Amino acid sequence: MVKSADITTVAVTAIAPAIWGSTYIVTTTMLPTGYPLTVAMLRALPAGLILLVLVRQFPSGLWWWRMLVLGALNFTIFWAMLFVSAYRLPGGVAATVGAVQPLIVIGLSRLVLTTPVRPAAVVAGLAGLVGVGLLVLTPKAALDPIGIVAGLGGAVSMATGTVLTRHWRPPVSSLTATAWQLTAGGLLLVPLTFAMEPPLPALSFTNIAGIAYLGLIGAALTYILWFRGLVRLEPSAVASLGFLSPMVATLLGWVILDQGLSPTQFLGFLVVLASVWLAQRATASPQVAKSAHAS
Repeated sequence: MVKSADITTVAVTAIAPAIWGSTYIVTTTMLPTGYPLTVAMLRALPAGLILLVLVRQFPSGLWWWRMLVLGALNFTIFWAMLFVSAYRLPGGVAATVGAVQPLIVIGLSRLVLTTPVRPAAVVAGLAGLVGVGLLVLTPKAALDPIGIVAGLGGAVSMATGTVLTRHWRPPVSSLTATAWQLTAGGLLLVPLTFAMEPPLPALSFTNIAGIAYLGLIGAALTYILWFRGLVRLEPSAVASLGFLSPMVATLLGWVILDQGLSPTQFLGFLVVLASVWLAQRATASPQVAKSAHAS
């Protein structure tokens, strides 16, 4: 049985991917189209700078390059690949490719953290992948090789950033670590943005509100919670919570955009929730066993 403290940590961490589930609807209804890197940069850099002003603390020593690496993996590369995948693949295919991330985290955790590979965690990862597919895939989904590679690249980047964040464990609060990584990731996106995209047109109030939401809520707040969870939970347990993002996106499409829900999608909801529960159970069981043995 999972301890109440762990349940609270899981619940708080799950807020992050639940909010990320709103990214698609905000992007499609509130932002100008055709500026993915610019939006990613505006999402990361201002939020990172605001948090940096609040914490008033800079990295020192080796944490300068570590924050650049983590910022690149968790934000620059991940968001760039995510947008390439989203533009070249139907949303369902892109989401399903990205859902392989928890399985990559399990493998990287074994290599980097020497965490044992638990069969239940692997089953949970595979079940989550199937659940996301049931939620978002359609019979007409087309496959684009570049989009698939970009989706896999984004999943590998985020998975590596997740594992290294746990491995290095920045000696600061989650707020400070988020400030450093968002700022680093945003700065690395600046040259990519100027090199690959035209200047933004004049922004409407709706555009500004959408960017502010994605930056302050969808990046700053959520990654504080995400990195906090990585300190307290195993990376594979945290990564499995990412399955909640496409689930929330599907629910929002149903509630706000009047998109229908099929019986297959309802089955997908159940499979995703079951996979998240199994992943938390699998990673919590060794602690429980150890506690029981000690008593």
